[in-house]
Parts: sequence; C-alpha cells; structure tokens
Amino acid sequence: MYFPYLRGRQFELIALRELVEKDVLSGRIMPIIEPVKLSATLVKTIETYGKNDKQLAIITNPKVGSFKSDAREEKNQKLKENFSASLKENHNLLFMNLLKANSKPEKFIERYADNMGTICDDKDAISIYEAYFAAKDVKYNLIPDESGFRRKIRKNRVLLADKFNKQDRNNDYVEVDDEPFSEDHLYYLEDGYVGFSDYSIVGKEYNETGFAPYAVAIHIVYFDTDDSLRVKHFVSDSNDDISDPAGKFQEALSKLVEWNEEKQLDTVAMKEFEDLYHREAYPGLGTVKKLSIMHHLELIGRYLDKE
Repeated sequence: MYFPYLRGRQFELIALRELVEKDVLSGRIMPIIEPVKLSATLVKTIETYGKNDKQLAIITNPKVGSFKSDAREEKNQKLKENFSASLKENHNLLFMNLLKANSKPEKFIERYADNMGTICDDKDAISIYEAYFAAKDVKYNLIPDESGFRRKIRKNRVLLADKFNKQDRNNDYVEVDDEPFSEDHLYYLEDGYVGFSDYSIVGKEYNETGFAPYAVAIHIVYFDTDDSLRVKHFVSDSNDDISDPAGKFQEALSKLVEWNEEKQLDTVAMKEFEDLYHREAYPGLGTVKKLSIMHHLELIGRYLDKE
C-alpha cells in the first residue's frame, strides 16, 4: 500500500479529486490529508472519495495551517457543518492522529476506535503510542525508518520518509536536473512494513505563503531500468526576474515534452502537459503542481497493481 501524505492546499486536493474523477487512482493507494485550511475544496474531495468508494485518510489534529482557527470562526459555520457531514457520509475514511509529546488522545481513541491510525515522527512521542495505542486495534502506524521507532512500534508499520530533495530556489534544480527519488516501493515489505509513505514532489516542508519565483520548475518522477524511482527537473531558462511566468512555463514544458518523446510516459497528467504545450497555454503554477502530483500517484498505482 502507498500512502501519499499531502497538506490540504487547494491544488493538492484538486489533484487527489481528479485522480478519482478520471478513474486512474489505484485501490492500493490511500492518500493522507493533513487539512491546513477549512475549505469547500476539502469538503468536495472527501465527498468524491466517499461516492467513488475510494480510501482516504484524514489527520484530525493537523500541526500546520489555519484549519483549527478556521473552524472557530463564525463566518465558517456552514462550511464546518458541511465538513462534518462529509466525514460522516464517507464510510471509507481512516482517521489519523499525529502523535505529540505530552498529548492525551483519549477523545480521539474513544471517537475513532474502529478506524484509526497514527503518525509518529517524533521520538518524544513514542511514549504516547506505547501508553495509548499499543494495545489498540490501529490500522496503520506511520514511522520513520529508524531503530528507535521500529523497536517500540511493531504493528502495522508504514514507512514514512521525505523523498523530495527540495532546493532553496527553482533555478537550483538546474544543477541536479535528474536524481534518485525512492526505492521504498521495492523493499518496504522485505523491511517489515505493510506500506510506504512520502510527500510526493512537494516535500515535507510547509510554508503558509507562496511567492513569485524567478524560475519555473516541473518535477516528474519516472521508473529507471531497475524499477527504482527517479525525478527529473525541467527548469525555465529566462530566470533573471519574475516577469513572464507563462513564457518561463513554456520553456520548462518544451524540455519535458522533448524528454518524453523517448520516455513515452502516458499518464493522464502527462497527456495534459503535452496538450498545454501544443496549445501554448499557461494554466498557472498551481496546476503545474497538481499535474506533477497526479502523474506521480498514477505511476505508482500502475506499479503496485502489477505486483
């Protein structure tokens, strides 16, 4: 099983939703959403997964973002009600608790005892797992591949790792335009895990605000000849200032299309990239990220379905 971990930003949610709507999401993939904002897009994504009988996990105590404060605002009352209703109506949801040192998750366990998971990437929180969850029926426990976690958390372990080598600036990817991404899909069972998890091509780092980049970069994962995953970075050329993002996108996109003439990747997202190239269209940087995520998840799903 693959558990892509995504923060609930708008285009990440749209990526998850469109994978289902286009019927290209494998049944061996359960996306995990850490909701960073209470939004109509979040509600619609949960509803789409429920209606299409697809697995989805929701983190009930997000560490980052404004979800908690959004839910307290009176102006969001209707949206909060819709969110609660979407959770109740989707019977395939897994509810996950981000384990924190000194936390007391009794209410979480009482509410979600029949369908819960944990995420423990803090060694100071291992004691919380031992005290509250070790004797419970936890569906999945996401942990880093470190001995301190493996020795204490032994049941239904999922390997959690940030595989994306995030650079400070998009232009920096010119120096590392093709690099290893992951081999976890090859060895997770052998290493004693029931699944593997990563942050796709977004990375673990979370920033509240975006910025206008000097360079446009498109990140595409692909399988090497040994079935390991690599990631190719396609970067624009005219990167002296923030002007003309549409032109920068076409520069990066032309490199992607030329590269794919040999690779022949045919995911839904790759076909859309090629359509954008032929139409000379610029969909915005949010859509670029959406398509890269969709491509990654569809590609992994195809691999898992062949096993």
